[in-house]
Amino acid sequence: MRVRDLSGPADAVVVGGGTVGAWCAYFLRRSGVERVVLIERRTLGQGASSRAAGIVRTQGGTPWAVRLGEWSRRFYLGQRDELGIDSGFTPQGYLLPCFTDADVAAARQRMAMQNALGLNVRWLEPGQLDALNPTLAPGRTQGGTYCAEDGYLTPPRNVTAYAVALATAGVYVREGVAFTGLATENGRVTGIQTSAGPVSAPLVVLTGGPELATVAAAAGISVPAGGVRHQVAVTEPHPDLARERVPMVFDLTAGLYWRPEEGGLLFGMSNPDEQPGEAACVDEPYLALMRQRLAELVPVTAALGLRRTWAATIDYTPDHLPIIGPGIVRGEVLPGVTVAGAGGAGMMWGPAVARATADVALTGTSDVVDVADLGLDRFDEAGNSKLGTDPIALPFPEHAPQAPGKLTLS
Repeated sequence: MRVRDLSGPADAVVVGGGTVGAWCAYFLRRSGVERVVLIERRTLGQGASSRAAGIVRTQGGTPWAVRLGEWSRRFYLGQRDELGIDSGFTPQGYLLPCFTDADVAAARQRMAMQNALGLNVRWLEPGQLDALNPTLAPGRTQGGTYCAEDGYLTPPRNVTAYAVALATAGVYVREGVAFTGLATENGRVTGIQTSAGPVSAPLVVLTGGPELATVAAAAGISVPAGGVRHQVAVTEPHPDLARERVPMVFDLTAGLYWRPEEGGLLFGMSNPDEQPGEAACVDEPYLALMRQRLAELVPVTAALGLRRTWAATIDYTPDHLPIIGPGIVRGEVLPGVTVAGAGGAGMMWGPAVARATADVALTGTSDVVDVADLGLDRFDEAGNSKLGTDPIALPFPEHAPQAPGKLTLS
């Protein structure tokens, strides 16, 4: 439901109309919160949500990643029954090849953890891997792990799905409205300040993807998260790249992944040496470097042109894990404020992060995933995390610029 003004109190306000913020607003409403207001500085999905690659992988490197990926996958599969619309999830199968003895040891240990959590992940010997993926240059790997249930969705369709979900659930959506700060009284939030005026509410959820640190700073909350360029390209079609011949693949060595798209390959990458910051243009030299790596592994792509290329700024955290937890100001929890970010995995973890965030805002805990260690209190003053880094992630920077803010509590 769209509103022309923000007059009247709300029961909960969500800042940010990306995948996490929008689905969180929907889940809050479905949980019985009467008046949920969502504000978005631009338009719904205008940021990375509509320019992602759409990968949904359950083969995470930590139990948190596995549970978030599997919850999201199941949510995508059940969307049509729940909403009458879906995000276009397509089961495709996901292959993580190994190229060294160290890769094999890590993959087998990871697979044991994933299997223990109920995932149907299996080991493929080199010959089995080559047979499953006939487009891959033969004899290049030492085997790998494979999950047939992993897949991908269509990011613009996901934006449409959550826009429809918000409308049918009765969430009040206001686009073109910027968050400018919190309103507090006696150490507790009482609402927010916006470019269109104040909104009173006892619950506030702060999201923002790659702009989360900036959003949080306006609330006086320091969040060690950042934004960095991510590039995606789609090759020309070729018969060898038919969908039935191409599982999704993640080359962890190069930080390069690919999946079928429009009869060709969609492939994505992030430069680990690039400084954090907003970027929407394509880095042609790095794209050429990744095209070379892709051609080494999928030789048919060497002679193919590119149909489309694009870049978007996506979010990351130093440990490559999401942020789900209360807002913290000067070391103290600010009651009524919850901070959420998907750590660059908005399509893969977004619905699960959103559901867990809604739960935390309402009850402090969630059945989706154990959030006890996923809050802001895991970071020290320098932004270092006490958690180990998720090893199955794009090569994002391991340090994030902090955006400290000041908040006077009355």
